[in-house]
Amino acid sequence: GEIPEEWAVISLRRLTISHNQGYYSTQSYTPVGTKLIRISDIDSNGNIDSSTAPCIELSEEELDSYILKKGDFIFPRTGSIGLFGFVEKNENAIFASYLIRFKFNIFSKYLLHYFKSSIFLTGLLSDLHGGVNQNIHADNIKEQRICLPPHTDQTNIANYLDQKTAQIDKLIAQKERLIELYEEEKKAIINQAVTKGINPDVKLKDSGVEWLSEIPEEWKVKRLRYLGHCQNGVSKGADYFGSGFPFVSYGDVYNNIALPLNIDGLAKSTKADQETYSVIRGDVFFTRTSETIEEIGFASTCLETIENAIFSGFLIRFRPFSDNLFEGFSKYYFRSQLHRLFFVKEMNLVTRASLSQELLKKLPVLLPPIPEQYKIAAYLDKRMKFINVKIEKTKKIIKLQKEYRAALISEVVTGKIKVTWESAS
Repeated sequence: GEIPEEWAVISLRRLTISHNQGYYSTQSYTPVGTKLIRISDIDSNGNIDSSTAPCIELSEEELDSYILKKGDFIFPRTGSIGLFGFVEKNENAIFASYLIRFKFNIFSKYLLHYFKSSIFLTGLLSDLHGGVNQNIHADNIKEQRICLPPHTDQTNIANYLDQKTAQIDKLIAQKERLIELYEEEKKAIINQAVTKGINPDVKLKDSGVEWLSEIPEEWKVKRLRYLGHCQNGVSKGADYFGSGFPFVSYGDVYNNIALPLNIDGLAKSTKADQETYSVIRGDVFFTRTSETIEEIGFASTCLETIENAIFSGFLIRFRPFSDNLFEGFSKYYFRSQLHRLFFVKEMNLVTRASLSQELLKKLPVLLPPIPEQYKIAAYLDKRMKFINVKIEKTKKIIKLQKEYRAALISEVVTGKIKVTWESAS
């Protein structure tokens, strides 16, 4: 569209001083040394958090070649295309090999906002290469054309957008914190219901398990081994996956309190596989292995049988006996933080955290009478639905605020909204 008469349109190539690909290293991380900035250390606003970055040892020559300096920009060349990081200050940090560092001869704070605009992102995404793992080259970035106002306007625009986007980001942060509080409320409600029930006047007794404390008198405590059978999932080579029949993955369990009815994964399973690793109503799946203990023991319950499905070797299936657990109760009980305290306490971490069947079978399980399990499940379904509605409304507000911020940036950096010294100060 149109831009102010005194503005120019210019490719980034003409503003680029230099660019280079990041440092490739096979060495182990060290407790101290030079920070290695990765894609995961960059957020959607262009901020770089070096506190989360690992350290490595470098020679002086290597450090000179890859050290990040104030005003530098880094772009992922594969994965997370559209993300970028801006170096706010000099510190002892370099950047990883899947990032490209650019130095530009233009007021960097103006570029910082321009790179956040939907206009720039649209141009960038139109130049992607590859199939599933899309990537972008330095030349594709340099070919992007941007609006270039006079230097005074660049300063005014940067100051104005610093102020306005900070206000919007504050509102977004408040809403994101509200969602965190809603999630904490859900956890507290679930934990209370699956350990004490929903009758506030119920008589309690000692559970006999230190970390479970008191429980309702009519409830029982049994080890998992006496409530059903455990089975590890299928482990095959890469060519076994990608086509065929439904396949329940680690992510399906980790991300969902109940298994999705329509799962994306596929595997070339045989009838024998489908019998051994079947996925039927009432099954509870636990994450078995991960880099950290914090991701071990997450559970997801199957509420409806998935025909011809099998499940991942990174999971353990617990199949209860037919008469002791209602799947609606299992959905909440095994997803609660309660039993994960047991796993973390008992588990040994070597190179990868791993949950064994033997440890899982030792898990103490609270068992309300079946009619009460139904009541607890119905109560929690209602409470969770109410809170989830509030979470979704809050997410929509956040989405609208982010869209408004992106639109505002695009309007200002293309001159559709004129920014003066007064409006920027």
